[in-house]
Amino acid sequence: MFRKEASIRGGAPSSSSTVTSSGASRSSVNNASKSSSGGFGIATSIATGILVVSRSRRKQLRKDLGAFIKFLELHPPPQPAPPIAPHPLTGLTFAIKDIFDVEGFVTGFGLPEWEMTHEPAPHTAHAVATLVQAGATCIGKTQMDEMGCGISGHNDHYEDLVNPVSSDYAPGGSSGGSAVAVSTELVDFALGTDTGGDVRVPAAFCEVLGFRPSHGSVSCSGVVPVSQSLDTVGWFARDAKVLYKVGQVLLRPPLSEVKQPRRILIADDCFRLLSVSESRHLSVALNAIENAFGKQAITHVKLGEYFASKISGLKMSLVCFRVDGEKGKAERGFAALKSLSDACQLLQGHEFKLNHEDWIHNSTALSASGRVKSALETNSELVSESLKLRNETRSSMSELLMSDSLLLIPTVVGPPPMLRTKPSVWVDFEEKALTLLSVASMSGCCQVSIPVGSINGYPSAISLVGKHGADHFLLNAADLLFPVLQKEAEIYTSTDHEDDRATPMPEAAEAAKEKGNEAFRKKDFKTAILSYSEAIECDEGNATYYSNRAAAYLALGNFHLAETDCSQAIDLDKKNVKAYMRRATARESLGCLKDADQDFKQALVLEPTNKIAADGVRRLKKQLFG
Repeated sequence: MFRKEASIRGGAPSSSSTVTSSGASRSSVNNASKSSSGGFGIATSIATGILVVSRSRRKQLRKDLGAFIKFLELHPPPQPAPPIAPHPLTGLTFAIKDIFDVEGFVTGFGLPEWEMTHEPAPHTAHAVATLVQAGATCIGKTQMDEMGCGISGHNDHYEDLVNPVSSDYAPGGSSGGSAVAVSTELVDFALGTDTGGDVRVPAAFCEVLGFRPSHGSVSCSGVVPVSQSLDTVGWFARDAKVLYKVGQVLLRPPLSEVKQPRRILIADDCFRLLSVSESRHLSVALNAIENAFGKQAITHVKLGEYFASKISGLKMSLVCFRVDGEKGKAERGFAALKSLSDACQLLQGHEFKLNHEDWIHNSTALSASGRVKSALETNSELVSESLKLRNETRSSMSELLMSDSLLLIPTVVGPPPMLRTKPSVWVDFEEKALTLLSVASMSGCCQVSIPVGSINGYPSAISLVGKHGADHFLLNAADLLFPVLQKEAEIYTSTDHEDDRATPMPEAAEAAKEKGNEAFRKKDFKTAILSYSEAIECDEGNATYYSNRAAAYLALGNFHLAETDCSQAIDLDKKNVKAYMRRATARESLGCLKDADQDFKQALVLEPTNKIAADGVRRLKKQLFG
């Protein structure tokens, strides 16, 4: 591999030379020739053989929304002579998360102290070297959450990472820099790592494809570990064909001919966790699946209930759920998914602690976030049970999916949190998201997140999950489904859906609403939400049902879901004062003070004597302006 490098912030090369303010090696700059190459503006260092990215090229690449922390170029070997086929990734560029080693450079791991206290890598990570040998050019390292902890994409030590889809939303992490680099079209694909959702979450937030391979299917050699029982090398792409090409290079060849799936199992209970009506998110995916694989391929499953009945470790933990009937099954199913999530977090925290506790305690100037430090507080007493649960989950998924099926689930629950969201809200979001993300993490299954577009007013994505070892099968299915899904999403967004709603059933809707109101008065907010959801299914054009469900979400502290329902109510009825009031409350709780202030003021326009709205305006004025 032929290498050239320029650092943005820190990241010194292995030589003893210092780094200039522009980030390039001072000795390299002093010895550089004045010629440029290939229109890229590359200055060649005759003395060292290292190429340094020129000032004009650095300026161009810095328009990257914070994606890159270091620019370097690893070039592929020359093409073989005919009749041998050219390298399979010829002409493609990629970036790598700053968790992958590159020979001669220090891996940053999302923390300046880490970079200052570690030596340059003696070898390039296996996955990176393999891609370069296959013809791709690596152009730099990307930003990540501190030490791989977190899924927000925020790192206090670097400039803000911006979501290219909407700067109001978080980009997601911990591989967020790689997702942003792909979404902004700076590279064709990018490497990340996925432990508990680190590729899948930013893929969903940034509207790109994100692939988590089967655990152990791609070598993690040369990757700083977070949790070896869960760590995988994943990747992002805008094009499903590129995503598959990368997989064909990194994965072992399939043992048999790759066929298309015969069954797509829709995890109905997982889609019930969404913050909006199923029909708005799922209908696009179902239409695409029907067009790509045939209507006969679609079947339905309640994943949580399946796990509760199949996994012995979960059966014991769910013995306290005595409620009979469908409600009892649903509660046990959700509890089963939550138990998987808890076990996943426990296992990740335990192994992170084993890997990095000594370094964290010995660091004299550690500026790591509370998120990193909290990982050291993991209770390790139940680790053996978590490992057993992981193995049982893999067996159960293999039995469910066999060799011809894939599972369809949402990638995450609800919209990406806003950039200015409070940390406590992130904790709530992560808890819900990990309920879905832990399915693949704990089973070791492969999963691909596929963008559906902003059909709900925010970046949306669905995921296909294949059994462990079915990576080629899954990537091939994603390649077939992706263009059909994009077309269906375009049709959906360009169509007026006012006439597409099911015929309203107002009497049934009102009956369900009254059940919800009764449950709300009894402070049984979960039952109230179910009843209001039933009312919405019977008549989705009634703003009151969304507003009432928002009130129940507020009572449970689910502020994102409350905000979404209030926005829907306002879209249906611009004069719905209660919806403005409830959205203001949700936004204030989320830390979106200016938006909350606007909602309170609009409520006053509609109802000038509303004392609560007036109090809200006065309260927010003090917070906003002192």
